[in-house]
Amino acid sequence: MSKTTPKRYTVTAALIYANGPIHIGHLAGCYIPADIYVRYLRSQGREVVFVSGTDEHGVPITIRAKKEGLTPQQVVDKYYSQIDASFKELGVSFDIYSRTSKPIHHQTAQEIFTDLYDKGVFMEQTTEQYYDEQAGQFLADRYIVGTCPVCASPNAYGDQCEKCGSTLSPMELINPHSALSGSKPVLRTTKNWFLPLDQMQTRLEEYIGSHPEWKTNVLGQCQSWLKDGLKPRAMTRDLDWGIKVPLPDTDNKVLYVWFEAPIGYISATKDWLTQQNGTDEGWGKWWLKQDKDSDQEDTKLVHFIGKDNIVFHCIIFPAMLMAEGNYVLAENVPANEFMNLEGDKISTSRNWAVWLHEYLEEFPGKQDVLRYVLAANAPETKDSEFTWKDFQTRNNSELVGIYGNFINRAVVLTQKFCNSQVPQRGELEPIDQQVLEELAAYPGKIAESMENYRFREALAHIMDLARSGNKYLADTQPWHTIKTDPERVNTIMNIALQISATLAIVSEPVLPHTSAKIMDQFGMESALWKDAGLADLLEPGKAIGTAALLFEKIEDSVIAAQIEKLQEAKRQNELESKVVAPVKEEVQFDDFSKMDIRVVTIVEAQAVPKSKKLLKIVVDTGLETRVVLSGIAEHFKPEEIVGQQVLYLANLAPRKMMGTESQGMILMAEDRDGSLHFVQPKAATWNGATVN
Repeated sequence: MSKTTPKRYTVTAALIYANGPIHIGHLAGCYIPADIYVRYLRSQGREVVFVSGTDEHGVPITIRAKKEGLTPQQVVDKYYSQIDASFKELGVSFDIYSRTSKPIHHQTAQEIFTDLYDKGVFMEQTTEQYYDEQAGQFLADRYIVGTCPVCASPNAYGDQCEKCGSTLSPMELINPHSALSGSKPVLRTTKNWFLPLDQMQTRLEEYIGSHPEWKTNVLGQCQSWLKDGLKPRAMTRDLDWGIKVPLPDTDNKVLYVWFEAPIGYISATKDWLTQQNGTDEGWGKWWLKQDKDSDQEDTKLVHFIGKDNIVFHCIIFPAMLMAEGNYVLAENVPANEFMNLEGDKISTSRNWAVWLHEYLEEFPGKQDVLRYVLAANAPETKDSEFTWKDFQTRNNSELVGIYGNFINRAVVLTQKFCNSQVPQRGELEPIDQQVLEELAAYPGKIAESMENYRFREALAHIMDLARSGNKYLADTQPWHTIKTDPERVNTIMNIALQISATLAIVSEPVLPHTSAKIMDQFGMESALWKDAGLADLLEPGKAIGTAALLFEKIEDSVIAAQIEKLQEAKRQNELESKVVAPVKEEVQFDDFSKMDIRVVTIVEAQAVPKSKKLLKIVVDTGLETRVVLSGIAEHFKPEEIVGQQVLYLANLAPRKMMGTESQGMILMAEDRDGSLHFVQPKAATWNGATVN
């Protein structure tokens, strides 16, 4: 945390690839924490801009486009709209949610690249890179798949293993193959421009070393990279989708996505100002170093990201800005770890996720429930886990049973005993003085947690404040006291309402929709953090709106449906991963012609006693009836199959099972999920018709 309060804050949240929807892992990793922090800063009356957007270049976009049969532009248009709408409905309060496909971003990224090129920062190198001869193109890191040298996962990418999290290079992969054609790539020479991180290591060490307050997981990953020794990293790629390299004879080269993507924060700021004022004039105050005219800092830059982006925001992006020379560097990068789901790692490819747009459709009006659960269980220091049972418990026990219960009791009792108005407080008893002292202390404790990015801790303090309100009502029992001392009840209800009003303010960063309802009910249009904790926040005589439940219980059936939805996704993924069985050994036509396959009709069927699998079936072959024992009892009921015409292997040697001789075999087809289907003629035919 900075020693002095800056004049303004520039807060960024990671630019996510526009190649799929947002899920709870993204939200818990950076977007909910970032929004909590920004809302807190605004409540403090501080000047802040909150920027983010979609990263619309890079290989993940082209992979998704190929999978969906769309162009890359169609893919990013589709998912930008979906992501933007989902964030708005959830209440993530970006000042601008921009796009890296916008001309203003292309221009900004090319200007910074050109500036660094003109200053002689880049190293021009000819290197060998993997090339797909079938696809006719060089392969970016994500187009190369192979076995991870660290954990032996067979599906590691050329830049990272998603199973163990190791950062890799394509040359480290074992048995690499192209994600485009599946073929083994070859090495070819190509020229690119590299950022000499090795020459900047000392400056980066000094920068990172000057921030001992950073989270241990962030510092640990940075120190690991620095200890291994930084190496030059290519800032251009041989691709056709992205921002063109602004140099002669570079038609097939684009800027490396991790060069231009973080510049998206800068271009988003310009985009915001342009939309507000028709010009981006003034963007520099949010990003550029300013002359000091006081002992205050000018701008505090904070990056909210997930742990997989730490190196890019703490080493590569700062190195770029250092080389340019005029930009402020991040004061903090409070990256979170990963959130898992129901005992397994969230995976978009396996559809093992809770998708935000689906949640918003299936849980209308419950945006704050998701915000609360993800904040209360955020992976701030280590990986955490989301379960639907925990979601239900936190909603029912905490939001309904503690927070909502207190606010509702305070309002209902005020309506009942005080004519729906804030009553006049009378003489204070020791219990009143104690709770008012606690009330005055809570905003400071919560603020300290917020300032230091400990949002779980802040939320715990908020819930403790709600608990103290419940305890105060339980201890003072106004529903009994009203019978003997109405004036005492006025004091009790006044204090309960003051606690409620402070709760509305301090919980707004986490529960904005709920806070807005309470503030509207209490007529608190302009309340800020400085007002929280005041004993006279609500003036006597102020009207209190009609009571309404802030939260409602979530039933077991709703949770069971969500768990079943996940399990169905797992089953479908397992089915899709199944491959067609390889062709058996070659046979001659004479071998096939030995099999007598005929059309027969099932005329009788019954279960075989003491057998779970066998059905006793009688078939009409056109010549006679025969008995067949078939292991299909778990797939068909006897009465369902009588009358069906099926294919039958008539000359299979008889076999005795369960005391009955089976004469031949009914032919079946097995689906991916293990279900069986009869092989049948398309139209009714005569019994005994042969298959040739």
